[in-house]
Amino acid sequence: MIKVTLKGDVIKEFPKGITAFEVAKEISMGLAKAACAVRINGANADLRTVLNEDCNLEILTFDDEYGRWAFRHTASHILAQAVKRLFPGTKLAIGPAVDDGFYYDFDVETSFTPDDLAKIEAEMKKIVKEDIKLERFSMPKTEAVKYFEEKNEPYKVELAEGIEDGEEISFYSQGDFTDLCAGAHLMSTGAVKAFKLTSATGAYWRGDSSNKMLCRVYGTAFPKASELEAHLNMLEEAKKRDHNKLGRELELFTTVDYIGQGLPIMLPKGTKILQILQRFVEDEEERRGWLRTKTPLMAKRELYKISGHWDHYLDGMFVMGDPDDETKECFALRPMTCPFQYQAYLNRARSYRDLPLRYGETSTLFRNEESGEMHGLIRVRQFTISEGHLICTPEQLEEEFKGSLELAIFMLKTLGLYEDVSYRFSQWDPEDREKYIGTPEQWAETQEMMGKILDHLEIPYKVGIGEAAFYGPKLDIQIKNVYGKEDTLITIQIDQMLAEKFGMEYVDRDGVKKNPCIIHRTSIGCYERTLALLIEKYAGAFPMWLAPTQVKILPIADRHLDYAYDLKKKMEAKGMRIELDDRNEKIGYKIREARLQKVPYMLIIGDNEVETGAVSVRRRGEDGDMGSMSADAFIELACEEIDKKVIK
Repeated sequence: MIKVTLKGDVIKEFPKGITAFEVAKEISMGLAKAACAVRINGANADLRTVLNEDCNLEILTFDDEYGRWAFRHTASHILAQAVKRLFPGTKLAIGPAVDDGFYYDFDVETSFTPDDLAKIEAEMKKIVKEDIKLERFSMPKTEAVKYFEEKNEPYKVELAEGIEDGEEISFYSQGDFTDLCAGAHLMSTGAVKAFKLTSATGAYWRGDSSNKMLCRVYGTAFPKASELEAHLNMLEEAKKRDHNKLGRELELFTTVDYIGQGLPIMLPKGTKILQILQRFVEDEEERRGWLRTKTPLMAKRELYKISGHWDHYLDGMFVMGDPDDETKECFALRPMTCPFQYQAYLNRARSYRDLPLRYGETSTLFRNEESGEMHGLIRVRQFTISEGHLICTPEQLEEEFKGSLELAIFMLKTLGLYEDVSYRFSQWDPEDREKYIGTPEQWAETQEMMGKILDHLEIPYKVGIGEAAFYGPKLDIQIKNVYGKEDTLITIQIDQMLAEKFGMEYVDRDGVKKNPCIIHRTSIGCYERTLALLIEKYAGAFPMWLAPTQVKILPIADRHLDYAYDLKKKMEAKGMRIELDDRNEKIGYKIREARLQKVPYMLIIGDNEVETGAVSVRRRGEDGDMGSMSADAFIELACEEIDKKVIK
């Protein structure tokens, strides 16, 4: 017998060799029916896992993140089985679960049409109704490669060949379908009750534009039809808020094919919002003791060799010249500002009395993202970031980290994004040493130090193994777009490695030269990504202080124009952004158009307003009629809303 510790520290004995799923059945059939995966001694595992010794066991359902992943990964296998039944010549690539569903990549002669997706969905329903049992087995790498060669599945062959020699490769089979797969799955296809295929798009194999374009079919799945319906309704709402759609409709930005992916053109209104954000950030940073620098957009490879970017980040850089020809100069556009700002520190000798030094810069950066990774303003190849590097003594580190975090939180709260973020403590992966500089001892010391700081500040973080920068761990402030895709918005990193590489020193109180600690941080992150998130957060209806046009003046007739223009000048003198619609159009048409442009306030000018020096005010929204008030009263109200950066 073995002892299994269950939820609530309940200990039960079971026969050695029992599976995790059988334990779930012993507890209750209801739990077994809902079970999607398990966690054994803190490690995620499959329901079929055999228990041979004492352990802690958690039964994971769809309500748990990994349980949800296993549920939807099973749905991706059902999708692949349906496609192979209907289109036998299709070659299979990969089919993972993702945050809000799943996808599978297929090599087909022509992409699937909406009619094809309907047929595939119908076949998936048959497979679910058949309630096919999923069975797990494994085979050596050489046998796995041979198996897929015989099946004429070249992508699976490539995946199998990429696994280390000597490792057993796991498979899951369900009836006439078998797939290479490491992850957990449900016990049978019948458990996937509610699902929907949502789209079919192109995707390069392994995300590399030099590889073949595959057909990626997206879908989502839930245990209940009501949950699926709620999710689909959410997706419809997300489409209305999608910054790619709204940003173009509101004339904030555009893209041009012959300029390139990930290189958006900011139109005047979008540029105005970015300008407002940049001035706000720079003024706030200066108020908190940050010093501005302005550094080059490119540098010779020698700089990046010192920093380590040449060895650890070359694929992500835009290089001008032959990187392998040491006889000629070779430059690269900067992917980050840190090695440039260090030169400001190195400009003269430093003492402990000079520290902390806080360097901030509005930096334009360039990163060679894969074509398949591009997404509107959220992931681009050229972007601008509120980047800063803080150089301090070890004794100052915690207080300065706290200050950097407080600045980031202030920005998030002011923008109305604070409630939408989560925290990730991104650490190195000791199993992938080539990805990082430094020794295991240095990483252990820095991560322990950062962990203590985060715990002291009571930051509710999750750990992300392998997500650290190559030179140090970081706190990533994460946020999701309207579709649930998570990205990093703001980072704060502790670096105890690059100062030594660049010869950065200070003379301490004891007269000894020492290397300082460095904090890499952003205060608002990437401006383009922030704008995308703000478009989606507010569905294009920006708070007054951010709106590119804050007030639209709508005269009813030509005889009201003189008063309207005088009012416009008066409000512009207060720094407000005003548009006046002086077209010879009906007032109803003008109001409808202003609503579509999501302008915060409309001022309607007629005979009565001209005679009394008043304005008829309409606020954005369904019940926006605020009636008549004096022009001065409205200006005072509007200026207060702008100055206080009110969110509504």
